[in-house]
Amino acid sequence: MDMNMRKFTVRRFFSVYLRKKSRSKSASLSKLEDDGLVKEIDISHHVKEGFEKADPSQFELLKILGQGSYGKVFLVRKIKGSDTGQLYAMKVLKKATLKVRDRVRSKMERDILAEVNHPFIVKLHYDFGLSKEAIDHDKRAYSFCGTIEYMAPEVVNRRGHTQSADWWSFGVLMFEMLTGSLPFQGKDRKETMALILNANCHQLFRGFSFVASNLGPDQTPTETSVLAVHPIVQQLHGNNLHFTDGYEIREDIGIGAYSVCKRCVHKISEVEYAVKIIDRSKRDPSEEIEILLRYGQHPNIITLKDVYDDGKYVYLVMELMRGGELLDRILRQKCFSEREASAVLFTITKTVEYLHSQGVVHRDLKPSNILYVDETGNPESIRICDFGFAKQLRAENGLLMTPCYTANFVAPEVLKKQGYDAACDIWSLGILLYTMLAGFTPFANGPDDTPEEILARIGSGKFALTGGNWHTVSDAAKDIVSKMLHVDPHQRLTAPQVLRHPWIVNRETLSQSQLVRQDAMLVKGAMAATYFALNRSPQAPKLEPVLSSCLAQRRGMKRLTSTRL
Repeated sequence: MDMNMRKFTVRRFFSVYLRKKSRSKSASLSKLEDDGLVKEIDISHHVKEGFEKADPSQFELLKILGQGSYGKVFLVRKIKGSDTGQLYAMKVLKKATLKVRDRVRSKMERDILAEVNHPFIVKLHYDFGLSKEAIDHDKRAYSFCGTIEYMAPEVVNRRGHTQSADWWSFGVLMFEMLTGSLPFQGKDRKETMALILNANCHQLFRGFSFVASNLGPDQTPTETSVLAVHPIVQQLHGNNLHFTDGYEIREDIGIGAYSVCKRCVHKISEVEYAVKIIDRSKRDPSEEIEILLRYGQHPNIITLKDVYDDGKYVYLVMELMRGGELLDRILRQKCFSEREASAVLFTITKTVEYLHSQGVVHRDLKPSNILYVDETGNPESIRICDFGFAKQLRAENGLLMTPCYTANFVAPEVLKKQGYDAACDIWSLGILLYTMLAGFTPFANGPDDTPEEILARIGSGKFALTGGNWHTVSDAAKDIVSKMLHVDPHQRLTAPQVLRHPWIVNRETLSQSQLVRQDAMLVKGAMAATYFALNRSPQAPKLEPVLSSCLAQRRGMKRLTSTRL
């Protein structure tokens, strides 16, 4: 067949095909042009006959073959599948830049290539539907496509979205599977989009994995408690719905104002854990649980293993800290040097910096809440524990505040409070550092000091940097201590500034001479007295008899004068 006959055959084939397609497409195209609206275009996947379904990740971009006003053609190589190594031409259209007419024409082109099988017409081997691979430098997509109920807010508002939009859709799917309904579904598309854009932090699943049976520390399982168990907990724990079904409770480890910590053993694995049993009538542990679940994978934050909730008590199962409290170990250590103190502070501050960067403040960083997970004493085995007073910065709608979101959308007074709490964490680390270096606490001389005396010393901002170990401690150590314990929280060092301080950066040059310490019980007593003074409730004002007030005395004088008259 010569070239002219070949062209005639293809032209006749196309004219017949397009005449049939135009009848069904012309009406919808004219309506789109008349309305001037952007409509969703339904595009399904196309798979090469005899091959599996493909996606953009299975192709390697080699070079650009051509470029048009709203798309590019790439030379690509298949890197996965049975046709690995095969070269293809891939046409990539930027849907956000297509006008209505162009979108419809692109859809028609795709349909034609999918249906036409002619030896002299280019073949469509793969089509990825609505998939998007970020080829642009900003790595953001701007397409408005997909099922509206599953779209993320950033897709709906068309300000650009990344791969995180797929996780939103996955969350919607999970919500639908668990509840049988969609989280955002209005009577029409407009209302559904409004619900998505105004999404509030839904309380339905808040704590859903923490709910267990009605079982207190001294109670036994009952049939009524089993009926109250949330069905999701049955999926999480199987038939072991009660804490005592899965664990054996052993001796006390520590006792606090709102909770008791005990050693426990998992019945099947015989692994030892620590369980913190919290009285819900005294404190709501929801914030602590969420923070531990969210950030407990950090190597220096205690790991939360399991949670049970019976409505009266909450059981937090955590890794067992076999190495004991940080201060206990340091005071027992035969040789503790300035270099070791710097390594300890670096590990703790690095963890605190991570928490602060995530909008979390601990607010109770006393030495008893910093423990070793094992007996090695290595700084890497340090764990920050007890997040009972910790807070996560949140927006008004309950959503977590990431660092990039915070500056633009949080009220100044909220940021100021968050900064104050972060400064309190640094102040607590300053107390710890002072005690490690000096061998005694900065504001309390012993356990018998009254809270009023301790608070007065703290308020003055004065502490000794002379005498004792301070004669042998480096000037850099004195500098960082004084800046971490500055009485003005706005002038206090931040966690990143502490990590950049020369005493931390150049710790390999610090002295390894042994630091002298006071009696361990005396130091621990003074430390406990310091935090008791800080955490105790303000003393109620002492009320005197009403007749002793100046107003009552003046009125008494007036009555006396009027009687005499």
